Amino acid sequence: MCTAITLQSMQRENFFGRTMDFSYPIEPGLYVIPKHYEWSSLITTKKYRNRYRFIGIGQKTEDMLGFFDGMNERGFAAAALYFEGYADYDLPIKNNKELIASLDFLHYLLGHCSSIDDLQALLANIQIVGLPDPVTQTVAPLHWIATDRSGGSVVIEQTKSGLEIIHNPIGVMTNSPDFQWHMTNLRNYLNVSTSQQKETYWENVLLTPFGQGAGTIQLPGGFTSPERFVRAAFLKTHILVPENRSKSILACFHIMNNVSIPKGVILTNRGSYDYTKYTAFMNTSTCEYYFKTYENNQIITASLWDYNIQETQPIYLGSIVHPLTI
Repeated sequence: MCTAITLQSMQRENFFGRTMDFSYPIEPGLYVIPKHYEWSSLITTKKYRNRYRFIGIGQKTEDMLGFFDGMNERGFAAAALYFEGYADYDLPIKNNKELIASLDFLHYLLGHCSSIDDLQALLANIQIVGLPDPVTQTVAPLHWIATDRSGGSVVIEQTKSGLEIIHNPIGVMTNSPDFQWHMTNLRNYLNVSTSQQKETYWENVLLTPFGQGAGTIQLPGGFTSPERFVRAAFLKTHILVPENRSKSILACFHIMNNVSIPKGVILTNRGSYDYTKYTAFMNTSTCEYYFKTYENNQIITASLWDYNIQETQPIYLGSIVHPLTI
């Protein structure tokens, strides 16, 4: 369970971020991956060499470094979200295509894509193969949202219909069902409004609103994926366009506060709580990261350009689930 959005300021800077909602214990950390870093896929022993350096939040478990979200030096940013019941991965078939584990796919994108225009050619030459991850011990069903400095956004979904890159005109993504279903579902809420009817009569009975906000009464209030998608889509498309960088960051986190899950309100069938571990945003123009965690509501900032570009190995900046200073 997660929510992701894009948001553009009056200055045309593009901000991209997500909530990380999860019911398993994780220890996400902040990493800088240098340009030309070589790494091996979980599927093959072949070495991949990144074209771009990037900053991202991920987790290293059993010598595997996987990423949840990130942004590279060209302003291309992406995140992985759960897609339970719909993700359908390839079998490792021998052909001329690159075999990429689903857990490695985000790393591959951030290391090789400069913009969403690059995706079509890149994805034509790969197969995404599912492998069990060390946290859940299952094949994590994932789909991905990507954006760049243009403000455009796409969703990448691999289902039984194959691998698709889907234009995302609203800049929002949550979880299952598939993205096109969520876009169709928005039509159920076309009467939601920022204003309210002043008054109306039912025969000779005058009805008036209790106060402001009556136009939003149809907005769903739960934490299912469809409800979060609708709320995030309405909020990001109806707030005042932020004037500058600082107001954009505040707007991003205010929107995400409306879809963040407090610990205790969602109990899984395993008896664990699904809640928002962290919320992170990126400025694709400046390559700055902003994040806060469930335990620490202070927004912490880190920049891709603050760290030694001569490094050849990943730079671990620290765990984000505990208070830290970048």
